[in-house]
Order: sequence, then structure tokens, then C-alpha cells
Amino acid sequence: MLNKLPTLLALSLTAQAADFYNSGTTDGWDSMNKENKGTVDQVTNVVYKGPTALKMTQTYDSSYSGRYHSEVVKNDAYKRGDTGAYGFSFRLSEDWETSPAQSYNIAQFIADFGDTGCDDYMPGTMVWLEGDQLYSRVKQGSICEQKTESFDNLGSVSTGEWHRVEIEANWESDESGSFKLSLDGKNVLDKQGIATTIDDDRAFQFRVGLYANGWHDDGGMQGSQGTREIWYDEIAMGATLGDVQVQADNAA
Repeated sequence: MLNKLPTLLALSLTAQAADFYNSGTTDGWDSMNKENKGTVDQVTNVVYKGPTALKMTQTYDSSYSGRYHSEVVKNDAYKRGDTGAYGFSFRLSEDWETSPAQSYNIAQFIADFGDTGCDDYMPGTMVWLEGDQLYSRVKQGSICEQKTESFDNLGSVSTGEWHRVEIEANWESDESGSFKLSLDGKNVLDKQGIATTIDDDRAFQFRVGLYANGWHDDGGMQGSQGTREIWYDEIAMGATLGDVQVQADNAA
């Protein structure tokens, strides 16, 4: 359950959002985001646990100038002041090309700021790959004066193998925030006393999937692999890291 954890001295409780768990199915999501030739499919031939997983693909199109999202979306992942945990397992295709290094986002938290006049859909925290390395970031400041703090080279990701990312965050716009990330059960990032979100109280979505952002942001594809494939399984949200780990470990 996503909530600002109460203490004995707390004067009030914040609103609580429901826990979420998905065992690699297309059911239960608030929406899907499939752009251009992108696909999101439920499959049975490549899985982490249980009978199914989600397969996301994107295909480069030199005549297309838009973005390349293939994602599933869960609303109300956090608001400023919440504490939450998030986990997902992912697998790159065996032939995933890691060189030259171009950015491929694999999960993000995003909200619609179209009413501000300063941005539209703005991602805050993102998790992405460059080459064989995992990266992440947090967004700080205001929607009209955004600042980004990036965390580089958090760990190596092998192709054709399952990996697990787990995040635990205290979402604050001042220096009372914290952000932790683990890769395959190893703590690779622990940032305390930092702003982890911008100074706005609207709810952010949790999106998991392939977003080939480098193809758009760099103005073209680098390398020779025009089709990218990632599988996802055991996706969860909860109040604490223990919630996410228990839900995944108890999956059939």
C-alpha cells in the first residue's frame, strides 16, 4: 500500500493507494501505450515465473518522427509525500545489440503537466539501459524549472537472461527524500537526503516497458538492430520493499 508511513507523533494519515501485482499478463492495467509499430503481447514461451510474461517490441522507422513507447501503465503510483516500493523482472533478447550505446528506457514514472504551459507528459524517475549498463535518475525543482540528478553505471545487464530491478523511494521535493535501487538483489544505489520529485502534488503513473527514447532524442537509430525485444514479468507496487519482494517471491 502506498502511503506516507505514520509514526507515533504523526498528526494525520495521508491517502492510501492500493497495492498492485501483475504476473506478466495484459489484464489489470489502466492502459497501454503502443506507438507506431510497437507491440505489447502476453506470451507463454519466455517467462520468469508462472505461465505468462509480457513481451514488448519496438521497430525503428526512418520515416517516423514520433516517440517509440511500448508500455503498460498503472495510475496513481505515487504523489509527493508518499513512500513506495516498485519491482519488475525483465529480459533482453539474446541478440540485443549493446554497441554503440544508445538509450533504451525500461521503466518510468510520468504525469501529465499539459495544463502548466511548461511541459506535457513529463517523466520524473526513469530506469534505462545504455550499452550493457543500467542507469536511473530523479527529477527535481518545478515543472517550469526542472533539474535532473542522474545515477550512472549502476550495474551490468546480460542479454538473454532475467534480471530484477527493485526501487524504494520517499517521494519528496525537498532534501527529506530518499531513493534506493537494487539490481538482481544487490543494492546498487542508496541516496538519502535528496529531492526525488518536483514540487507538485499530482499523481504519477508507473509505466513498465520498452521506450526506445534514443531513437527519438538522438534523431535516429545507432547500430544495426532496428527491432528491439524485452520481456517483463512479476511487476509489483507496495508500501515497502518487503511488500514487493513478498509478492514476487510468492508468485506461482
